Amino acid sequence: MKFFGGIYFDQRGLSTSIRGMHMQTSQINNIAQNITGFDKPGYQRIENVVSSFSEYIGVHGLSTVVDDSVGRIYSTGHTLDLALAKKGYFQYETPNGIKLTRDGRFRMDKEGYLLTNENYKVLSKDGSPIRFSNIPDDIKNVKINTSGDIEVFNKKNGKMEYIASLGIVDKEGQISDETDVRQGYIESSNVRSETEIFELVPMKRNFQANRQMFITQNNMLNKTIQSLSQTS
Repeated sequence: MKFFGGIYFDQRGLSTSIRGMHMQTSQINNIAQNITGFDKPGYQRIENVVSSFSEYIGVHGLSTVVDDSVGRIYSTGHTLDLALAKKGYFQYETPNGIKLTRDGRFRMDKEGYLLTNENYKVLSKDGSPIRFSNIPDDIKNVKINTSGDIEVFNKKNGKMEYIASLGIVDKEGQISDETDVRQGYIESSNVRSETEIFELVPMKRNFQANRQMFITQNNMLNKTIQSLSQTS
């Protein structure tokens, strides 16, 4: 007759706790990013999307989507501050390709180019950088209508001269036909602090619950191993 003995450890409890903590940490980080972007012009809120299989695959079951709803719009009175009152994005040129933004804090450089707040060239509908052939003496002579058409008053002939049209696109990068550009305005983020805090509370509680479960299971395992080592 033979007797077989040993310890058979089921690690699913510990693994589930660890996966849960990883998941909640990633979700909390996304919420923290939203809170940080609350006062950032043009910032768009990140939404957590949790897969139904996240219990088994952990943080790999977490993805995000961007909330493209329009944020709070406020007046600045600055001629080259622009806000989009409808969904869409301004285009600008970078060394890494064309990028999109809703941050309309623009300015004009000494060469007449329209630049973003980070000194990148803003693009027109035809994909070329917007440039004023004649830099106006007074920036207030620049007029931009709701369609994104840019004109500047020419003192010599007393007429408005067309410069270019802003290349406003949708999230797929296609030129948008429905635009509502507001000159002299800036769009703040679409983040609501109370919403982020409301979502943060249960995630922190879930994290603490998973942490406590991990500690409890780990302590029980250590006690079992110590007891067996003493009897051997």
